[in-house]
Amino acid sequence: MSVEKMTKVEESFQKAMGLKKMVDRWRNSHTHCLWQMALGQRRNPYATLRMQDTMVQELALAKKQLLMVRQAALHQLFEKEHQQYQQELNQMGKAFYVERF
Repeated sequence: MSVEKMTKVEESFQKAMGLKKMVDRWRNSHTHCLWQMALGQRRNPYATLRMQDTMVQELALAKKQLLMVRQAALHQLFEKEHQQYQQELNQMGKAFYVERF
């Protein structure tokens, strides 16, 4: 074989090796990607369970906070009504009975 043909054969061999390496890298990355997806699917139910647990806790706290807000509003309403009744009784010359110690 001539030198030129040898050079061309070597160049095409180098190109083929480069393409083979590129295909191998693609296969490895593809396999790694599939593995990551499978791993993510296995982890996902656990993340969902943790998220549901967090949501349940947050709902319980929100319910408790709403109850406290309602109780405070009801307390303010009773206090306002008590003052109003006291004023009405004062206008009539009467008062609530308050036991003193």
